[in-house]
Amino acid sequence: MYIPPAFRDDDQESLMATLRAARLAILVTATADGPLATPLPLFLDENEGQHGVIYGHVAKANPQWRMPPVGDGLAMFMGPDAYVTPAWYQTKQETGKVVPTWNYVAVHAHGPIEFFEDADRLLEVVTRLTNLHEGERAAPWTVSDAPADFIQSQLKGIVGLRMPITKLEGKRKMSQNRNAADRAGVVSGLSSSERPSDREVAPLIPV
Repeated sequence: MYIPPAFRDDDQESLMATLRAARLAILVTATADGPLATPLPLFLDENEGQHGVIYGHVAKANPQWRMPPVGDGLAMFMGPDAYVTPAWYQTKQETGKVVPTWNYVAVHAHGPIEFFEDADRLLEVVTRLTNLHEGERAAPWTVSDAPADFIQSQLKGIVGLRMPITKLEGKRKMSQNRNAADRAGVVSGLSSSERPSDREVAPLIPV
């Protein structure tokens, strides 16, 4: 990932927070036949390894797990993002020398990928993933709510994945390259936007 110095995020807790908050990631592997990518819900186990270990699963019909990866895998996690119009910049009024851009948070996790079909490990992965996303519900659904034989049949249709993180790259592009007046204009513009995702980005911009 191209990261200009102004946008580099090397803070470990910030990177982990983005991984924890992302509800969907993109798993990319390079193969002899070209790159393969799958959108997946993944979760991070921070108690394993130096940087943590990523877990998830793919459909057994998905060819990605059958194709031997060339080098490490890549999991791409996106945080909040928003379009930034140059109309919000004070510099537009002064010189007109402005263009649109996009603000966003992204973390790329690299590491060797292991795919597995062991039923006990798969059950643990789907249980932890389910608990993670059901946890905030008033009446969470649990894997044990379904008949055990049904769950076992469902597990036969998926393949688990485990990726120890060996490298993390973080990018937090939040108008740091603009002057204070321009950044204030972006905060004001995003804060008043009708899009909830825009309003989520506004407080991330340094002022």
